[in-house]
Amino acid sequence: MNSNNKYRNIYCGNITVNDVGKKVKIAGWINSIRNLGSLVFVTLRDETGIIQVISEDSTLFEKITRESTASITGTVQKRSGNVNPNMKTGEVEVLLENIEILGKCQNTLPFEIARSKDANEETRLKYRYLDLRNPLVHDKIVFRTNVIDFIRKTMKDMEFTEITTPIITGSSPEGARDFVIPSRNYHGKFYALPQAPQIYKQLLMVSGFNRYFQIAPCFRDEDCRADRTLEFYQLDFEMSFATDEDVYEVGETVFYNTFSHFSDKYVSPRPFKRIAYNDAMLKYGSDKPDLRNPLIIEDVSDIFENSEFNGFKGKIVRVIKCQNVDKSNSWYKKLEDFVKSKGGSGLAYIKVHENNELNSAILKFLSEEEKENLINKLNPNNGDVIFLLAGDEHIVKIAGLLRNLLGEELNLIDHNKFEFCIVNDFPFFEYNEDDKKWDFGHNPFSMPQGGLESLENKNPGDILAYQYDFVCNGNEMASGAVRNHDIDIMKKAFEIAGYSEDVVKDKFRSLYTAFTFGAPPHAGMAPGIDRIVMLLTEEENLREVQVFPPNVSGMDLLMGSPNTLTDKQLKELGITITEEK
Repeated sequence: MNSNNKYRNIYCGNITVNDVGKKVKIAGWINSIRNLGSLVFVTLRDETGIIQVISEDSTLFEKITRESTASITGTVQKRSGNVNPNMKTGEVEVLLENIEILGKCQNTLPFEIARSKDANEETRLKYRYLDLRNPLVHDKIVFRTNVIDFIRKTMKDMEFTEITTPIITGSSPEGARDFVIPSRNYHGKFYALPQAPQIYKQLLMVSGFNRYFQIAPCFRDEDCRADRTLEFYQLDFEMSFATDEDVYEVGETVFYNTFSHFSDKYVSPRPFKRIAYNDAMLKYGSDKPDLRNPLIIEDVSDIFENSEFNGFKGKIVRVIKCQNVDKSNSWYKKLEDFVKSKGGSGLAYIKVHENNELNSAILKFLSEEEKENLINKLNPNNGDVIFLLAGDEHIVKIAGLLRNLLGEELNLIDHNKFEFCIVNDFPFFEYNEDDKKWDFGHNPFSMPQGGLESLENKNPGDILAYQYDFVCNGNEMASGAVRNHDIDIMKKAFEIAGYSEDVVKDKFRSLYTAFTFGAPPHAGMAPGIDRIVMLLTEEENLREVQVFPPNVSGMDLLMGSPNTLTDKQLKELGITITEEK
């Protein structure tokens, strides 16, 4: 409020017909200028919205430029016959009395603010502060804040304690590549940014905290893509004396309440469907299945085990049955090209007509018994099409990709739904063909099902872990596990993965030592904040819901990073730069 109390400070978007006749003071960005000679129309924009300002001073057009910041005083009046129903303030306008330019826009805009999303992404990110002036972009960041506030309240209502863990930590072999920080005081040694607060949150459980959470920044030096960036945030939480079912209940509460609160779409009810990893890979060809798609993949390898057709004989054969398909030959060719582009050898299909009459180019290679067994297993109807893929273990995921494509092509996916599920019973180990060794399949700090006995007596490939993912509409939304809190189990698990006890003690010194002082059973998980916001805002790219993201190549075009250091800085750090040969 100014000193003479004559004008009322108010935000642009909050002016209504109730303010007609009142003197107001507003400030914001010049959104548009329209000079009609006798009248000048200006719209002023701030975070709350846009208001029209009118003046009879035709010289005003010469004083101001679009996107300059200005302070305007005037009287609110009703619009005369030109109400704009598309504006929140479309019934009123401000009759200008005075304008003060606070910050002049002196440069040509690199893009139209209102259409910034149409600009090249590189340009948008370079001038991100301009891109964020666009309400369509700006409001998603505000929305993100509201989602985080809601999640934080939900966690506190469930008696979780918010604790912030360190950002500068030590490097550890957790799967992804670390961002490392050279130490100035200890040349040749490095800190690291945390891939996740994994070890810290387990130490908090050993410290006697019952339920911990934080909105945690995580850093991974990996290639960026639509659903992954160098830096991201997750709702990190852990619980002492807890089972996987305890974590499921918390996760279901967070996801159901958040998605129900911020969206009008259908949200699958609790408890979410549980799907074992092996079943997910068989039926959906993915460990993050989109349950909006009703198509199911079936295994028919046994039918063709001794086939005379070399394309199927002795191979993994998967089929997808689609109902009421009426498509051109070019459509089928497009599907075949898609399968080949993903590494498959080809795609066969059988059209089903009345009385199970079959039509396909591959029928001449199949025996009557094989055709009969296929019909008996799939029980198709007139108009159905049976798609068949064959190959090695890679065909499993290719079948999943084809299932996704068919769901979209045949309009089978209801985009007004959020379908959640929990995928569990992941393999504890997976065999690395390149290194000829067993690696951890998911999280090295997980508890194997069956404990120490399973590690000592089972083939590593047969051991399951208490690990689980929350999945929504084909997106991995959270990952978690019941943690390994037993030293003997930890030593044996890392031994199978090729790590000696000395390595475990060195790389995970704090955790290893802490567990010798009495550790509680504990479990937790980490829902991805960025992906939650991305789905709720119906964006397809995480960068759209992060305030200052890097580009797809991992470069921050706004700040100019990564950049070089001065010779003085390098000397302080004990670093010498060598050219690649």
